[in-house]
Amino acid sequence: MNVHNLMEEYVAERVEETYNQLNKKRPGWLVCDCESCRLDVTSYVLNKVHPHYIVSGRGALYTAQKLVDKQLSADVDALVLDGIRKVATTLRPDHKIIAVQTILGDKEEETPAFNFPVITGTVLNGATFEPLVNASVEIKDESGLIQMQDSSWANPATTFKSTNGTFSFWPKSITAGKGNICKRFHFTITASANGFASTTLGIDIDIASDVAKKKQFGSTLTYKVPDLILFNS
Repeated sequence: MNVHNLMEEYVAERVEETYNQLNKKRPGWLVCDCESCRLDVTSYVLNKVHPHYIVSGRGALYTAQKLVDKQLSADVDALVLDGIRKVATTLRPDHKIIAVQTILGDKEEETPAFNFPVITGTVLNGATFEPLVNASVEIKDESGLIQMQDSSWANPATTFKSTNGTFSFWPKSITAGKGNICKRFHFTITASANGFASTTLGIDIDIASDVAKKKQFGSTLTYKVPDLILFNS
């Protein structure tokens, strides 16, 4: 009897599609999209999703119908993007680096700027203290919603079951007059969900300007905020 996990093809297809979409936008943090990276992301996602085994044509049809579930699709896509970002921060030495930058992009990199860390957090259900799914999280400054580093980072963001109710933001760099200027930035993060009272958290981040804008991020450049806990309204 042949037993097969139908999720392998499904996840591999989503990984390929996501990489193809990102390559059209060319975000600066996507420094490699080789086959090895894609396989690493596929393995990362498969280790976090439930398998769907089949042994017959009927099983394949039944499972294929389950794979069109919108929630499953959203969870897998969120995991794929999360995996791509994680793999991008831990490149192997033998990886071929993508070096496609426009002249304008190169000039922007040489401009002194305040470079922000990736801001992460988790939304919890106040009744159970378990991760809250489908919550909307937004980050603002005094002028409103802040712009992200590129379009692959959403603001507002949505929490998913597959990523345990976590969210992440990477604010766009702000041009500075020169390097080594210290400045405090104040942000507010608001989480909301249907049936729950929203909550807002204020954070202050002290940053010293760098001599150039950063288009890549690493796992060490993160800022973890306290859990956002929502209670029934």
